[in-house]
Amino acid sequence: MFKFKSYSKHNKEQIVDKNALIFGLISVFLCGLGLTIVAPVIPFLVQPYISNAKDQAVVVTLLTSVYAVCMFFAAPGLGALSDKYGRRPVLLVCLLGSTIGYLVFGIGGALWVLFVGRIIDGITGGNISTIFAYFADIIPKEQRTKYFGWMSAVVGVGTVIGPTIGGLLAKFGYSVPLYFGAIITFLNIIYGFFFMPESLDRNNRLKEIEFIRLNPFTQLADILSIKSLNRLLISAFLLWIPNGSLQAIFSQFTIDAFSFQPALIGLMFSIMGIQDIISQGLIMPKLLTKLSDKQISILGMISEIIGYSFIGASALGSFYPLFIAGMFIFGFGDSIFGPSFNGMLSKSVDSNEQGRIQGGSQSVQSLARMLGPIIGGQIYVSFGHAAPAFMGMILIAAAIPVLYKGTQLNK
Repeated sequence: MFKFKSYSKHNKEQIVDKNALIFGLISVFLCGLGLTIVAPVIPFLVQPYISNAKDQAVVVTLLTSVYAVCMFFAAPGLGALSDKYGRRPVLLVCLLGSTIGYLVFGIGGALWVLFVGRIIDGITGGNISTIFAYFADIIPKEQRTKYFGWMSAVVGVGTVIGPTIGGLLAKFGYSVPLYFGAIITFLNIIYGFFFMPESLDRNNRLKEIEFIRLNPFTQLADILSIKSLNRLLISAFLLWIPNGSLQAIFSQFTIDAFSFQPALIGLMFSIMGIQDIISQGLIMPKLLTKLSDKQISILGMISEIIGYSFIGASALGSFYPLFIAGMFIFGFGDSIFGPSFNGMLSKSVDSNEQGRIQGGSQSVQSLARMLGPIIGGQIYVSFGHAAPAFMGMILIAAAIPVLYKGTQLNK
C-alpha cells in the first residue's frame, strides 16, 4: 500500500496511508462540485415562486447569503470540535448535512423550503476549514502551499465538472442536479466511514472546548487580534465580498445580460475551474520558485481587478466575448490567491491550532460571502448589471495596500 510520510513539529514521523489522501481529495472535489453544480439552475428553481424579475435577482442572492450566514455561525464550532474530537467525525457529519441539504433543496415545493435546504447545507458547510486542517495535520509546513495548490486544482476539477453536469442534467428537470449532488456526497460518506483514517493525533487534541471558541464574533475578534494574521484576513475579507457577490449573481447576470440558458451558464462557470487546473498544474509550481506566498497573493488580486473590469464592461455593452475574457483573467487571479493565502495562514500556527485558525478564516470568509450577495444583489437592482463588478475593482484595489503595508515581501 502506498504510504505518505510527514513530520510533526516534534520531528516525529507520521505515516498516512492512501485512504487519507483519497478521502480528503474527494471531499475537496465535492466542495468544488457542490458550489457549482446547482448554480446554473438556481434562478430557474426560484422563478416559479417569484412574479417580479427584480425580486428574482434579490432572492437568488439571498439564497446564497443565508448559506453563508449559517456557515459563519457554524464554522468556529466545527473547527473547535475537530480540534477536540478529530477531523474524521466532523467531516462525516458535515457531508451528511450536505446530502440532506441537497435533497431538501431539490424537493422544493415552496420558496421557504429552498431556504431550509440552504440553511441545512450551510450549517454543515464549514467542512472546508476542517479539510484544510486535515491536510495541515499530515503535510509538513514547508510543503503546505504546494499541497494546498493541489487541493485548489482538485477543487478546480470539481468546479469545471459541476456546472457542466448541472447544466446538462437540468434538461431532465431543474432539481436533477441536486439529487445527483446528494448521491455522490453520500457515496463519499460511505467511503469515509469505512476507509478514512483520523489525521489528528490524540496527543495534539484540545482537552476541552471553551465556550468562547463557539462564538463566531469572539472568534473573529480573537483571530483579528493576532498581528501576524489581521492584515492578511482583512485584505482577504475585502476580496471575498465582491467574490461572494459575483458567485451569487452570476447566473442571473448571464440570463439578464446575455439570455444564457442552464447548459451555457454551466459552461461559463467552468472557466474558473479550468483556470484552477491550468494554474495549479503549470503556473503555480513556477511561481513558487520565484515569488513568496504574499507576492503571489498580490498578483492574484491584480488579476481579479482586471477581470472585474472586463466583466463590468461586457455588461455595459452586452458583449459576451468580453465577459468570457474577463472570467478567464478573474479565474487566474482567484486560482493563485487561494493556495498562497491558505499557505500563509497555515504556517502561522502550530498543529493543535489549525482547526481554530482555519475555522476563524472560514468565519471571515463566510461573513464576507454573507454580506457580498446582499450588497451585490441590491446594487445590481439599483445601479445596473455592471455595478457588482465595479464594486469588486474598488474593494480589491483597497485590499492590496492592506496586505502589503508594513510587511517586507521576501522571496
